[in-house]
Amino acid sequence: MQFLQPHSWREALEARAAHPGARPIFGGTDVMVDLNFGRKRPETVIDLTRVPEIREWNREDGLLRIGAGVTYTRAITELGNLLPGLAMASRTVGSPQIRNRGTIGGNLGSASPAGDALPPLYASHAVIEVASTRGTRRIPVGQFIIGPKRNVLEPDELIIAFIMPEAEGPQQYAKIGTRNAMVIAVCSFGLALHPESRSVGACIGSAGPTPIQPRDAENFIEDVIEEHDLWESRAEIPASALDRFGVLASEAAMPIDDVRGSADYRRHAVGVLARRTLTWAWNEHRGVAG
Repeated sequence: MQFLQPHSWREALEARAAHPGARPIFGGTDVMVDLNFGRKRPETVIDLTRVPEIREWNREDGLLRIGAGVTYTRAITELGNLLPGLAMASRTVGSPQIRNRGTIGGNLGSASPAGDALPPLYASHAVIEVASTRGTRRIPVGQFIIGPKRNVLEPDELIIAFIMPEAEGPQQYAKIGTRNAMVIAVCSFGLALHPESRSVGACIGSAGPTPIQPRDAENFIEDVIEEHDLWESRAEIPASALDRFGVLASEAAMPIDDVRGSADYRRHAVGVLARRTLTWAWNEHRGVAG
């Protein structure tokens, strides 16, 4: 196995172009599992840990541009106030050691529907920036992952960053696992309130071949909030509407039976998480504790 260690983004792209079958690695929290168990044996590995460009984040045209090499720990400590949903999801990832090494760009590259960082990105309409020696392109996150462990990266492309707006309202993330910590999600749910655009973003994780945005649920609750003038009054969302939001979210799920849980359980749990995250976020919007 050939091991390459570029020291700049240009060197990384040139290495990727010269070795289109190479496996990029940064934290290695998913890649090394596959390598250690012999599931994948790439001829070339490109270590990106010495590339400074992907370890940074900044503001760009009113948005946050976050390098693919930003770790979960940094998402918690440096971006917690700016992207609370992403920070909440990052806190649920593995152990402290894994959070110190694993990256959000790695979650995108792995394209697992159970990736904890993905629902917050979907709920806030993130855009993924990818590059090759041919140039750079930006892809909405909803178009980036196309199946289990499959994304739209070309063989010569690398993820450089993702772009998303700073939270303009409360955000939430919740997941269910087979134990309380260090666990892959049985299902998860990310939610973001967008008061300025008077919209609600939501995403289901680990209950379909890709993360799923429950459009009917989003549209329904937006209509309820608008109809009752709740953005301004900050009154409670009717209990019947919360229940209906949960039902529509569960109907959007496309779960399977596997060792972590049955399809029926996942579908039910998605509805519960949808109601809870919306309730928590709306209570925060209202300034109500709990």
